[in-house]
Amino acid sequence: MSAAEGPLVVGVDTSTQSTKALVVDVATGRVVASGQAPHTVTSGAGRESDPRQWWDALTEALRQCGEAAHEAAAVSIGGQQHGLVTLDEHGEPVRPALLWNDVRSAPQASRLVEELGGAKFWAQRTGSVPAASFTVTKWAWLAEHEPDAVRATKAVRLPHDYLTERLTGQGTTDRGDASGTGWWASGTEAYDEEILAHVGLDPALLPRVVRPGEVAGTVRDGHDLPFSKGTLVACGTGDNAAAALGLGVRPGTPVMSLGTSGTVYAVSEHRPADPTGTVAGFADARGDWLPLACTLNCTLAVDRVAALLGLDREAVEPGRGVTLLPFLDGERTPNLPHSSGLLHGLRHDTTGGQLLQAAYDGAVYSLLAALDLVLDQDADPSAPLLLIGGGARGTAWQQTVRRLSGRPVQVPEAKELVALGAAAQAAGLLTGEDPAAVARRWGTAQGPVLDAVERDEETLSRLAGVLSDAAPLLERAPGDS
Repeated sequence: MSAAEGPLVVGVDTSTQSTKALVVDVATGRVVASGQAPHTVTSGAGRESDPRQWWDALTEALRQCGEAAHEAAAVSIGGQQHGLVTLDEHGEPVRPALLWNDVRSAPQASRLVEELGGAKFWAQRTGSVPAASFTVTKWAWLAEHEPDAVRATKAVRLPHDYLTERLTGQGTTDRGDASGTGWWASGTEAYDEEILAHVGLDPALLPRVVRPGEVAGTVRDGHDLPFSKGTLVACGTGDNAAAALGLGVRPGTPVMSLGTSGTVYAVSEHRPADPTGTVAGFADARGDWLPLACTLNCTLAVDRVAALLGLDREAVEPGRGVTLLPFLDGERTPNLPHSSGLLHGLRHDTTGGQLLQAAYDGAVYSLLAALDLVLDQDADPSAPLLLIGGGARGTAWQQTVRRLSGRPVQVPEAKELVALGAAAQAAGLLTGEDPAAVARRWGTAQGPVLDAVERDEETLSRLAGVLSDAAPLLERAPGDS
């Protein structure tokens, strides 16, 4: 490792599939060491992971970073949002965590909306209308199906909270991740006692919400991590808020993330409250807001279609008339938790490459349909769309986004933006800077800009028509006749 110009910090991304750690030079933003280790997630009706494997993966990722991690002066953890972590009196998991993409709580989500004043109440109170991904619905599901687990629970955490607490010994979270629970009121920026009482959750079981720029604690003794005792620990945040920090985005800049889930979001100075539930009114990690729309089916769904067809993921072919809605795991945007994939317009002359392109179109359409709702009315409609995530460097993804959005597309060269955003948050503890300004100083959003092309209105119209016509079928719960 070459000598660093400034102090070192560690940024962590604990995602659905793996934990990644970066050691970053605060002065330059240069990544001086990195590591990664995988997680396992159950398949079938639920999506669960043992939180202890996140800690094991963090330990391994930091081991791979070597001596550089030991030299770090601060650390921050960005993590997958919404996951329900239930801990006993010893801080051990009561059961595996229910992850964001576990949609078994869809019935509870519908009931909660109905029982507490409807969608408008939830949007005004929490900024979002809870869907099956939200933590509050998972707690309601657990109370209904596993009451013994609820009785054994002495602390409720989100995934990034769990790791931060194991570092510091203190139960903390931040406003960005708390805003995705469904029990944090965006207007007062405090836990909502009425909602908590309704779902039977004692607020004493929840972590303290740390303010932006506040130190969450220091690394305690008694762990196997290569940090020095007393290393500062930032509050961390949810993965989308961390990525926004990692890009250093300013209000009004649209971002599309292509990963296991797909998201579109933008930083806003206005508190969002969309009663349709399409836009989640999340807080960001700085003090502004992060209106966001999310789909459950993105890169993994398209890759699954490619695998079924025996094609490389880039083997797309242009074609008209075939429509594929790749809702393989149910869907959140549009809100169709019981849906499955749907193919329409198949002909004798339809090729495998055209089917694959149709899967890309269906995945991107759902995201673009929400983009106008995410952006403030005064946002520049010609501003480049920042394309990030695992799919962002794929040619087929890039060209599909350009063709269906009609916008120029910028692909930042920096990788691991969630971990970089966490690193920028840790750096802000040392320098006193706004973490987004740290990321802009590091130049993380720099990358090639692909020119805008004419928007494919015919495909957009066809997708909208098929989705509308198929809605009754897609809304059916399993077992419905």
